[in-house]
Amino acid sequence: MDSAEYERKIAARFATFDQDGNGYIDREDFSAAARAVLAEFGTTARSDRGQAVFIGAEAFWQGMAGIADVDGDQRVTREEFVTGAVKRLRDNPVRFAEIARPFLHAVLAVADETGSGSATPDAAARVLRVLGTPQELAGRVAAGLDTDGDGRISEEEILAAFAGYCGVEPPDAL
Repeated sequence: MDSAEYERKIAARFATFDQDGNGYIDREDFSAAARAVLAEFGTTARSDRGQAVFIGAEAFWQGMAGIADVDGDQRVTREEFVTGAVKRLRDNPVRFAEIARPFLHAVLAVADETGSGSATPDAAARVLRVLGTPQELAGRVAAGLDTDGDGRISEEEILAAFAGYCGVEPPDAL
């Protein structure tokens, strides 16, 4: 991977978290993601599932801030993301994905229309769309999450995909 490709991937990862596009990642980005998922599935914030999504979003934010908010201002700039989060992503993407587990688990529960502990690719595509994945990609990406081909997407499949997405290797020159 060359330097330009690495920068493009980092920018995409940063934009995934910067839900409002204001140039930094903060608690509100995670709250906005929680609200968007709940609205998509008609789940109220005061319900048990709604509360779990907000608690998971807060835990995810706390994990992100803990590894990347170097100056402690409760915002993660692109520079902090590159120097803090990306280093940890590169060092151990599975461990980084674990900070997202409470949020991903709660979102999966909201998207799980059958109570099976997993979601259909269609439900996963809806989640991806409200979190910013372009409509034309969301279905393909969601279908790819079903790595065992059983027609359902489990929490472990989501975590593995998230770790893979986040694990950006820098070019040798950096």
